[in-house]
Amino acid sequence: MHEGRIILAQLLDHFPKHEFEKCVERYAGNRHGRGFSCFDQFLSMVFAQLTGRESLRDIETCLRAMGTKLYHAGFRGRVSRSTLADANETHDWRIYGDLAQVLIAKARRLYAADDFGVELQATAYALDSTTIDLCLALFPWAKFRKAKGAVKLHTLLDLRGCIPSVIIVTNGKVHDVNILDELGFEPGAFYIMDRGYVDFARLRGIGQAGAFFVTRAKKNLDSKRLYSRPVDKTTGLRCDQSVVLCGVHTGRDYPEQLRRVRFLDEETGKRFTFLTNNFAIDALTVAELYHRRWQVELFFKWIKQHLHIKAFFGTSRNAVMTQVWIAISVYVLVAIVKKRLSLEQSLYTILQILSLALFEKTPILQALSQQDCRIPEEPPSAQLNLLDL
Repeated sequence: MHEGRIILAQLLDHFPKHEFEKCVERYAGNRHGRGFSCFDQFLSMVFAQLTGRESLRDIETCLRAMGTKLYHAGFRGRVSRSTLADANETHDWRIYGDLAQVLIAKARRLYAADDFGVELQATAYALDSTTIDLCLALFPWAKFRKAKGAVKLHTLLDLRGCIPSVIIVTNGKVHDVNILDELGFEPGAFYIMDRGYVDFARLRGIGQAGAFFVTRAKKNLDSKRLYSRPVDKTTGLRCDQSVVLCGVHTGRDYPEQLRRVRFLDEETGKRFTFLTNNFAIDALTVAELYHRRWQVELFFKWIKQHLHIKAFFGTSRNAVMTQVWIAISVYVLVAIVKKRLSLEQSLYTILQILSLALFEKTPILQALSQQDCRIPEEPPSAQLNLLDL
């Protein structure tokens, strides 16, 4: 029940504090806290993410301006630029990585029944990565190119609710296809990837785990048609075939049959060739599944535009990883609140409201619900109209 609490405190009602404390204990996070705990650090960084702060000094100035409201939000340590910088350097980033996984698990359960635009009972994931450019002189650990640094966010996105189920952060030199070695594949699930993940030995491993993949074929694919199934060309389909790979290496890496589906997008005129190891679903469903892969691209665009992950408050690997994982935690926490409160607003709208109202004493549901804002009409003026003479 709302009792005049600020919105930030009400937002944290949906935060798993007990699980967070377990994460802190796991890595002895408060061992060198100096009066500024991991939770104080987390709250400070959440405030920075939600309100778009640009620097540690900016965070310090704005939070101190809140005065006694900080205590009611959960702060117990004194917020200062130096203590926050020390926390970003010393508090193990894995605390926030584990926390993000706890939140992700909760969010996925909430969105498990959501429709993602394809008639499919199985779980579908989109796999891709995005690169965050860094200055190599300031971030020498983030190797990418000779004179350029970067980190990559490799993301496996659950298409039901667009919740990231797995996020792996690496330096920019790690090739996307190597991430397939880090994933545990869910039997019966679909993994949708672009051509950068085409490695037939690794794709065969997906099938051996009982899962399915949908990807685009490379132009130089050497294959032989074994069988063609009829297709309705009015839907954009051009062929649905069973093929085997004929290349010396590819044929050895993937000796089983593959399904090849060709599709023409009449709006753009582009032709696509898809490969999958699933022979049961409709050919048009294969094309629709690949089309939904763009959800992961939209996810990357969204977090880069609305969360603070392109400029960092520290230059060490620990500080960067901490900021990235807290940003992901904020995204997932807001998604949880949206679902639990049955809000129709987009995540963007919710974040915009939170950015202005974090320390307001308003019921969170009232603040985040769409209001019909009308400007009251002014009463007619008693002043004489000089034109009516």
